Amino acid sequence: MFMKPIQVGLLGIGVVGSGTFNVLRRNQEEIKRRAGRGIEITMVADLDVARAQKLVGKGVKVVNDARAVIANPDIDIVIELIGGCGIARTLVLEAIAAGKHVVTANKALLAVHGTEIFAAASAKGVMVAFEAAVAGGIPIIKALREGLTANRIEWIAGIINGTTNFILSEMRDKGLDFALALKDAQRLGYAEADPSFDIEGVDAAHKITIMCSIAFGIPVQFDKAYVEGISRLAAADIRYAEQLGYRIKLLGITKRRGANAAQGSAAGIELRVHPSLVPTKRLIANVEGAMNAVVVQGDAVGTTLYYGKGAGSEPTASAVIADLVDITRLHTADAAQRVPHLAFQPDAMSDLPVLPMGEVVTSYYLRLRVADEAGVLAKVTGILAQAGISIDAVLQREADEVGGEPSAGDKAQVAQTDVIILTHDCVEAKMDAAMAQMQSLPTVLEPITRIRKEELA
Repeated sequence: MFMKPIQVGLLGIGVVGSGTFNVLRRNQEEIKRRAGRGIEITMVADLDVARAQKLVGKGVKVVNDARAVIANPDIDIVIELIGGCGIARTLVLEAIAAGKHVVTANKALLAVHGTEIFAAASAKGVMVAFEAAVAGGIPIIKALREGLTANRIEWIAGIINGTTNFILSEMRDKGLDFALALKDAQRLGYAEADPSFDIEGVDAAHKITIMCSIAFGIPVQFDKAYVEGISRLAAADIRYAEQLGYRIKLLGITKRRGANAAQGSAAGIELRVHPSLVPTKRLIANVEGAMNAVVVQGDAVGTTLYYGKGAGSEPTASAVIADLVDITRLHTADAAQRVPHLAFQPDAMSDLPVLPMGEVVTSYYLRLRVADEAGVLAKVTGILAQAGISIDAVLQREADEVGGEPSAGDKAQVAQTDVIILTHDCVEAKMDAAMAQMQSLPTVLEPITRIRKEELA
């Protein structure tokens, strides 16, 4: 016997909100058969009441005050699609205090204030569901929290920002520099007018912070993440990487690491976002355009890959509605029997530290613009050898391939060339020190380009 529909209040009916409303209405019979009862959005809060009313039609109450939705005793679940960490945080905490379950797509809110929000929800016995906060329509949160629960997760690496992946694909396909590729992305609607959140890696860092907590059972700690974007990448590096059998992707990476005395590294969790060279033969290296992909390494299952649309109205709505169905199924269940917010029981969270970037272990791509004269390469490789950093490959370009002889007015009065070095794994602090030494050589003519390299084997 079907119960009366569960009633949902929607805060913000923009791109994702309208997609959620439309998919829920279009697939209502299918969803009802899965959930065991109907799910209806009966109240919407949006500042533009007239536009919102037009979108939802008659039979749905539209107000301009989100608190009116939270105060309505008939509303069982509140969907927060306002975004940001200001009023959204206040409203989510008020909804929890009012005994409402919450569904949110707000990765910034959870990455920064997740610990406070989940504690409040646990104390009140309500659920906070956030599948849509990471990788849009890809069910990666459910996979980590439930599907892979038997595994000790070893690492996660993800292309989790479509804007930057689109820009990098354009740079590679068309040989464009970053600024031109960004303009293209803005013209086509893949990048915002102010794209800094995407291109500087902040959006990806919010998402990997959430996945890190679920994978390793540690509190959300966005402030400990290392964040580096793609705005300083040059077309030349993408070209050289390709020649060496790699593609450059902006990756969110989190790894569990044991102590390693030989490498001088401590035990802890790596949490970082930065451009990475990935071998072309890896599936994730071939994820192009605005698509997202996440690779998870578990001890029992091995490597699993999750691929799909990471943004957009209906892909994100797909994840929002999956959360609504989960809450509807568990609405009457004992709170202790529900899946914990961060997969581990709240009293069993780990205090394993997030490692500072200097203690991270990875390998590197280095590009040095040097004077084309004898002995330069020997000096550079000597500095690396002295630091205990072993070299995997060296590529030295012909001088005329990179611009030829200098003009008469060039005070350096030397031909220049690019030297590309790939290294084996080492602790980042060692590489920092070696780079400082190399940079001080008079024959190194420009700032050294460093891009980290991830084999993802």
